Amino acid sequence: MNELELYVHIPFCMKKCNYCDFLSGPSDEKTQFDYMEGLKREIAFYGGMYGRVRLSTIYIGGGTPSWLQESYIEELMEVICRSFSVGEDTEITIECNPGTLTKGKLDCYKRSGISRLSIGLQSADDGELKLLGRVHTYDQFLRNYELARTCGFANINIDLMDCLPGHTPEKFYRTLMKVVRLNPEHISCYTLTIEKGTPFYDRYKFDMVKLRAGMETEELPMEDTAYQIGKMTQDVLAQNGYMQYEISNYAKKGYACRHNIGYWQRKEYLGAGLGAASLIDEVRYSNIRDIGEYIEKSFRIEREMITDEKSEKSVCGTNLHADACVISRNAQMEEFMFLGLRMNEGIEKSRFYQKFGFTVDFIYKEVIEKLIYEGLLAETPGRLYLTETGMDLNNYAVSQFLF
Repeated sequence: MNELELYVHIPFCMKKCNYCDFLSGPSDEKTQFDYMEGLKREIAFYGGMYGRVRLSTIYIGGGTPSWLQESYIEELMEVICRSFSVGEDTEITIECNPGTLTKGKLDCYKRSGISRLSIGLQSADDGELKLLGRVHTYDQFLRNYELARTCGFANINIDLMDCLPGHTPEKFYRTLMKVVRLNPEHISCYTLTIEKGTPFYDRYKFDMVKLRAGMETEELPMEDTAYQIGKMTQDVLAQNGYMQYEISNYAKKGYACRHNIGYWQRKEYLGAGLGAASLIDEVRYSNIRDIGEYIEKSFRIEREMITDEKSEKSVCGTNLHADACVISRNAQMEEFMFLGLRMNEGIEKSRFYQKFGFTVDFIYKEVIEKLIYEGLLAETPGRLYLTETGMDLNNYAVSQFLF
């Protein structure tokens, strides 16, 4: 193992948003302290286990990591840097929500080596922010964004959400243009997904049924509207110097998110914290999801054998892991294709051969020919990538590579 990506999960936030089904929520100060101490113990344990392996990227996500007092993040970064090899070229990102940043926090992040901020704006319309259950206004975002620039951050991503209830291309255009004028280095545009167990599910579940049946909806955008929003987004961002490098992500030249690209290219990654996932030696591990159990077990972290219920194979994990999944060779090839084809540049044929010992054409000859014939896939001597139409029909196109 030459290098890893590291994801660190901070499960705390001021308030759960109406659409959110992430492993996160409000907490008291004692829980935050106990959890962060356990998190540092977990990271130090892996540092010893992997022998200070080099980290190519670090991503501190949540939840809302920027909600925590700065000393927690500073101590966390100190433990990471003691436990692993972290270089000047390591991309280090922290997720932030508007209204939670202060000059003290931002100065601390810079001191600690954090080089990239990902700010969850979602919308530039205060009415939409209220609908989403966000705890900030657009004006608070603007003040935090300008403060981040003043503190020297030169690599900022802004998260946006499209296809909100009542959304039209014109409404999202207004948000998009407000953000473009700020000239961030990176913009992520995610389509709203409505998950069970959220207030949005209770409110819009009948509209979801209508949408799937092709019936007229009351509030959720119809498929044609969603398509128009997507095309408008691509056009506006391209005109303003943002390259679409993945279905939902756009960046100025040189500012694509290396951490996320690592996921799409199936690079090995280590997840630390509540519910975090890891991919090591073609085994996908998931951490326990109960915070009390996590804190308790973090006092005595031990290696232990875990049995994958599906394959019945036993692999070495730790007592912080809830389960482990041994990824079969077929599943590895499937993931290589459907994750890699999310990116505009597609997949490298040579990487497929190096990984599996067969050419991609040998394994998927009929599928490739079919998708090229349908105008969804294009091929060069070294690559396979989805066409513009293929990107529009991504779910169908990538499903063809499943065994």
